[in-house]
Amino acid sequence: MSAPVAKSLTYKELPPLSLMPTPLLLRSYLITSILSSPRLLKLSMPLLNIIANSPSRFLNPDKNPAIGFLVRKIIYEHFVAGDGEAAVMKTVAQMKQVGFQGVILGYAKEYAADEGEVGNEELDVRRWKEGYEKTMDMIGPGDFMAVKLSGAGASTLCALTNKQQPPPQMWTEMLSLCHAAKAKDIRVWIDAEQQDLQPTIDEWTLLLMREFNRNGQAFMYNTFQAYLKVTPRNILKYLKIAKDEGWTMGIKLVRGAYIATERRDLIHDTIEETHEAYNGIVEDLLRQHYPGLDEKKRYPEVALMLASHNETSIKNAYAIQKSLIEQGKPTIKLEYGQLQGMADEISCGLLQLCQQSGKEAAEKQNEMEDKLRPRAFKCLAWGSTQECLQFLLRRVKENGDAVSRTGAWVMGFRSEIWRRMKASFGAD
Repeated sequence: MSAPVAKSLTYKELPPLSLMPTPLLLRSYLITSILSSPRLLKLSMPLLNIIANSPSRFLNPDKNPAIGFLVRKIIYEHFVAGDGEAAVMKTVAQMKQVGFQGVILGYAKEYAADEGEVGNEELDVRRWKEGYEKTMDMIGPGDFMAVKLSGAGASTLCALTNKQQPPPQMWTEMLSLCHAAKAKDIRVWIDAEQQDLQPTIDEWTLLLMREFNRNGQAFMYNTFQAYLKVTPRNILKYLKIAKDEGWTMGIKLVRGAYIATERRDLIHDTIEETHEAYNGIVEDLLRQHYPGLDEKKRYPEVALMLASHNETSIKNAYAIQKSLIEQGKPTIKLEYGQLQGMADEISCGLLQLCQQSGKEAAEKQNEMEDKLRPRAFKCLAWGSTQECLQFLLRRVKENGDAVSRTGAWVMGFRSEIWRRMKASFGAD
């Protein structure tokens, strides 16, 4: 009935999806049914791509009320937090009320080289900064802000491409954003981008982690993509630096975000190899036995955000951490994140386990039970309808592995709808 990980992550009789409000459950069932149908997906993707990228006012969902209404009701409201402060803050509050530890909020708008202000560095950077200032205003302590560095405009994009130092104005504003976020206890993760840009992003993020990840706290997180063959070595490189320099390494681990545009030789040959790499990295980090790291010296401080819709990866990570805690062995800080509108059964399974562990910790006054509570987050985007449609189309491509498993999610939603219908008639 329910996905294996959700079943393994809950001790309650009710299924994980019992946490979802009925209107959201029904909409999730509809959207996921479309995603699980290759024929419907094949028909809808080209149309949505046209609407998302067309310069025509007629096809722009932000300019055409009829198209805008359809897109917002069918897609936008399911996957996006909102287009302004009131709507976004309402969504954030709902997520936390359901039981999520917090949210990761990103601004969907990205830099586009054909918008007319190419080369206007001051304007590009100012708009980029203002977008993230608004983002910070809509979240609170303990939340994450997701930042895309290439969004700062042409000068920044050029510097990233050519492996240069960050442009002075952009870097000044980036540091200003980081100081403002830290003052509000909002953590920052830097999104991954194509490999043409990623090596420079890694180096810039290293500068930020050196400055802000002190005193055992991870404030800045860098994104590592497990589908790249070089990722285990890259993580080792930064672990060694963190260890030698005495700061905390913040890691957001994903499978991969740009498989359609990357050089094929950079990526693992099979999805099974990517799964093996992802799960291997997680286990090595959790057990604090990372290959190549001198174990005679103190292990560096590490915080891991497991950004995954893969049930096996989440199940394995929780089992490893649980075993280590129960044995009194050291481990690292672990958190989980899934995109809004996706992997709801997995997310709800984590929430149920969190509630159960919290209840047992209170009853037993047991510190260990409290440590076993998984910290689950939802990753949200905000922006205009067209901006977010562009964002969502990229996410569908990036999460092809998760989309391929939507058939199981449909079965879970269907089972929960049927359970509620039977319950309403007093049936078991």
